[in-house]
Amino acid sequence: MKRNKLKVCNIYRAPPGKFPGEIFSAVARAGKVEVEKIVSRGHRSPPGFWYDQDFDELVFLLRGAAVLRLAGRRAPLRLDEGDYVLIPARKRHRVEWTHLTKPTVWLAIKARRFVS
Repeated sequence: MKRNKLKVCNIYRAPPGKFPGEIFSAVARAGKVEVEKIVSRGHRSPPGFWYDQDFDELVFLLRGAAVLRLAGRRAPLRLDEGDYVLIPARKRHRVEWTHLTKPTVWLAIKARRFVS
């Protein structure tokens, strides 16, 4: 039986300097569940683009700030450090804004069906 080596990582470590778009890093996967770290700086979804995913996504904003737009919702959602939101499968959404000068660090947990 092969043993996995323990590896210590830092969720807040962001790439130095300027980086284009967003950086997605898989943290862990098991069955139909995936945990992903996302780092944004000044990122926004392209005009007219909407995420439309076939899984629920529980998103924690750990550092920075962001604004999300969800289809069918009049007001955008402002997320600050410590905020989280459960985005149901097939709920169209987009990133309207992320902090311009410091990294926005997200932790996204994706699964086929969450119960809250």
